[in-house]
Amino acid sequence: MEEKLELLFCPSPGIGHLISTVELAKKLVNSHGRHFHATILNIQYHIPAWSNATTAYINSVVASGVNIQFEDLPQVEPPYKENMKGETFICLFIEAHKAGIRDAVSCHLATGTVAALILDMLCVSMLDVAKELDVPGYIYIPSNASFLGLMLYLPTLHVKVASEIEDVSDVVDIPVLRSAPPSSMPVFMMDKKDEAYTIFLNYGHSLREARGFIVNTFMEVDMKPLKALEAGQCLPDHPTPDVFPVGPLLAPEKESPEKHECIKWLDKQPAKSVVVLCFGSMGCFSEELVKEMAVGLERSGERFLWALRTPSKENVVVPSDAELEEVMPEGFLERTRGRGLVWPSWIPQLEVLAHAAVGGFVTHCGWNSALESLWHGVPMLAWPLYAEQHMNAVEMVREMGVALELKVDRKNGGFVSSSELESGVRRLMDGGDQGRKVRQRAEEMKVAGRRAVEEGGSSYASLDLLVHQIIKETSKRVIGN
Repeated sequence: MEEKLELLFCPSPGIGHLISTVELAKKLVNSHGRHFHATILNIQYHIPAWSNATTAYINSVVASGVNIQFEDLPQVEPPYKENMKGETFICLFIEAHKAGIRDAVSCHLATGTVAALILDMLCVSMLDVAKELDVPGYIYIPSNASFLGLMLYLPTLHVKVASEIEDVSDVVDIPVLRSAPPSSMPVFMMDKKDEAYTIFLNYGHSLREARGFIVNTFMEVDMKPLKALEAGQCLPDHPTPDVFPVGPLLAPEKESPEKHECIKWLDKQPAKSVVVLCFGSMGCFSEELVKEMAVGLERSGERFLWALRTPSKENVVVPSDAELEEVMPEGFLERTRGRGLVWPSWIPQLEVLAHAAVGGFVTHCGWNSALESLWHGVPMLAWPLYAEQHMNAVEMVREMGVALELKVDRKNGGFVSSSELESGVRRLMDGGDQGRKVRQRAEEMKVAGRRAVEEGGSSYASLDLLVHQIIKETSKRVIGN
């Protein structure tokens, strides 16, 4: 085919999902000499902290010259309700864009050949649009294969477990993760009477209508869940759509003309001596917990770089930069000066994890952060906070062996005691058996992840299969019309 094929992408709101989707688009646009071009259908959400970061990122992608366009969907009124949970809000907000998605896809169909509509895992409801307009609908999972397996299995689990999930006595029996305790399930599963549970249960039913699933993972790190999916164990009453593990998909490391202050500080530290604490774009802590963390870090005696954000006083959704003098224990900054740096804002996480001075990472277990850490062979200490992160933590600790466990009080806002953090950091950073094992495993996954995306690697081959499927099926549709 001489005509370039159009790939339409719809990420969910938030810079993390957007970046991951763009990296997938880049892979497909440049894949194996095939000639796609891509359009990102952008859901706008006008919180300044989000929209400013999103605009800056989009401008940088456009300036790079890659064959990707961005198209803002018409704005809709956010579905605010009193006491609405975050998961419910974001799903209903995305759902409200269905008419805009339908119009956008229809316009592209009128002017060219749309080969696929690739939807973020929170945009499952848009599969109706793909079906209505006869466009193959793929779901992109920027998380791991276990989350996909859980979502597919949720309707079955709903029938098998009549009680609330937290009342299950031992483990939740899911084909992709047999060792998951009830407390590790995503927040939307914790109350069957809540609207969020119903939304995700419906997603579970709808997912079987996808043409395929594109997952930001790789076979070597996620083998058990991927094998369970391949065997059809998560959809016992329906054929499982094709699964394409194509990760790690990570934003490229950029050489900045001016070094970030955190990098300058790391330059002065010994090799593999620093533990990094960073909790994603939404991670923040109360003043009480910040003080607890400070005590634990100080007592650990280890060198640390701590990216700290606190709850915003103006917006309940997005954290704000920390006022260190207000939240730190008296004298902490002075006592730890030299061996510790508290940075009260965003840090260039991938660049930090790539630094030779970094020897460990305390993480919220967001999957993108986990992949960044493994890309550089950095072992982790798991401190999950929200979404599917508690389940990620179980897999990272018990199945993958790339992280150590922290005792996190989920019912108390993710509280970790100072003594628990002190112990965890020491176990991660010292020369003991636990730290040695996760360091070795992280280094193995660094090698495996890089091989996976090289020619001949597992993810490279999976991407090739996806490309061939899209092109072959588009040819059939064009000829059929």
